[in-house]
Formats: sequence, structure tokens, C-alpha cells
Amino acid sequence: MSERDYELDNIYMEFILENYRNPKNYGSMDNPTVERSGSNPLCGDEITIYLRIENNRIVDVRFTGRGCAISQASASILTEMIKGKDLDYVKGLKEEDLLSALGIELSPARLKCAFLSYRVLKDSVSGF
Repeated sequence: MSERDYELDNIYMEFILENYRNPKNYGSMDNPTVERSGSNPLCGDEITIYLRIENNRIVDVRFTGRGCAISQASASILTEMIKGKDLDYVKGLKEEDLLSALGIELSPARLKCAFLSYRVLKDSVSGF
């Protein structure tokens, strides 16, 4: 690993830790259009996503949960990615889009942590 790669990994790790310590859009929502929960039984991560959808657009998104830094930071980052977006955009999101936003390579076990919020989100919008 080059010194530049090492510095970039540190920057992205700080980004993940910041989203873990101070998550964006954290908390429950009164009267959401849809509320879905999911968990990763192997490690105990849990996520609940709340969406308020109006005119085919996510006008508000919140999440609650507990677990490792990767799972909780991923949820925070994902909510920022989808807030204000139309459902077609959200339905078109790929796992790779979230990985790109995270900015670091993850082991297969950590991928499950990172994709928990993604799976819950996809389940949330599947009926729309």
C-alpha cells in the first residue's frame, strides 16, 4: 500500500467514524409512509428505516438501530444519499453505489454489515 493509499484509507475511516458517532437522520419518525426493520443475526446489527414518501419522492428519511460502526455509518450515509430523491433513483441504487460512498474496501463479513441498511431500504420501496 502506498503512502497516498494509506492516507486515503485514513480519511475514509474518519468519515465512517464521524457518521457512526454523529449519524445523519438518526431517530424515529411519526406517521411514516413506510417503516421496515432488518437485522444481521451473525453480528447483532439492527436497522429500522422510516420513509415519508410524497408524489413519488422521499421527502424525509430517518433510521434507528444499533450495531457496529460500519452498519450504522452505512445507514447514515445511505439516508443522505436518498433524501429528496425520487423512487426511481432509489430503486436503481446498487450495492456498489453505497460501497463507493463508503470509500473503503471491506471484508465479506463487513459487507453484510454495510449492506444491512441497503437491504432494508430496498425492501421498504419494493411495493411502490
